[in-house]
Amino acid sequence: MPDTPQLILASGSPRRSDLLREAGYDFTVVKPEIEEIEDGSIPIRIVTAENAKLKATAVSEAHPEAVVIAADTLVLLGERVLSKPLSREEAVEMLAALNGNSHQVFTAVTLMQDGTGKTHRFTIATDVHFKDLTEPEMEAYHAKINPMDKAGAYAAQEHGELIIDRIEGSMTNVIGLPMDEVSAALKEEFGIVPLA
Repeated sequence: MPDTPQLILASGSPRRSDLLREAGYDFTVVKPEIEEIEDGSIPIRIVTAENAKLKATAVSEAHPEAVVIAADTLVLLGERVLSKPLSREEAVEMLAALNGNSHQVFTAVTLMQDGTGKTHRFTIATDVHFKDLTEPEMEAYHAKINPMDKAGAYAAQEHGELIIDRIEGSMTNVIGLPMDEVSAALKEEFGIVPLA
């Protein structure tokens, strides 16, 4: 359909790109140049929603005819928000804090088409239950992945079976983009469906 708008993913995350590609979407990646909000005193739903909106707005203004998808993912352990670790030491400490515990993964998504003024926003939360790991098991896990670019210093899709006991809710949400909800919104709000 020639009248289907271009789809842009406003994210440098290879995991989000993989999820969209595997779902059969034709899209372009444009990394938003913004300063993300990182304020632990703001509730996680507000921080993730605002960051997703900032990313979408930055890219949508430059590509007004396109439909832009932006997302922000954070991990909530009790009252503590875990973003991407700033050092190896912090990554080790984060994994130790998650060890044997349950936490929530929040992903806020903004879909925006500046030219039509259309915006659709939502947030998905998934419960993740960690196994009880020994210190050598945690070290072995971190040796297999790069924890530095991942909220909570782990990745469900990269050897997740070594650390995760079970996931209640959307697995793709834990990876970084809740695809069931994204696909439904793209189709219902913007008329975009996968090619495959």
